[in-house]
Amino acid sequence: MENQPKLNSSKEVIAFLAERFPHCFSAEGEARPLKIGIFQDLVERVGGEMNLSKTQLRSALRLYTSSWRYLYGVKPGATRVDLDGNPCGELEEQHVEHARKQLEEAKARVQAQRAEQQAKKREAAAAAG
Repeated sequence: MENQPKLNSSKEVIAFLAERFPHCFSAEGEARPLKIGIFQDLVERVGGEMNLSKTQLRSALRLYTSSWRYLYGVKPGATRVDLDGNPCGELEEQHVEHARKQLEEAKARVQAQRAEQQAKKREAAAAAG
């Protein structure tokens, strides 16, 4: 095996997957729902490539599937895809509902963080002025 560069972050792994499997993973725009069990397919197809470990693949997959882009793509009528972009069944209602809930929670966290930052800015401005 030739000496391949190691991918250090989950974002780098996702970029590699989007390049290697363009009909499945996307680096921008709306992401398509992935086949259930796609992790095992990934291990079989890219195991050892780019010095990727199972842990790195799992972490990248977790980051990808929890992104807002991915969660927006999990909607009624959407079809799951395999690594080659082939349809692998429609989403179940419970998966659509789970994605909707995750997206709502993520948006609420961001909103709370922004409100906290604004409050700190106001406090700092009041203390300085």
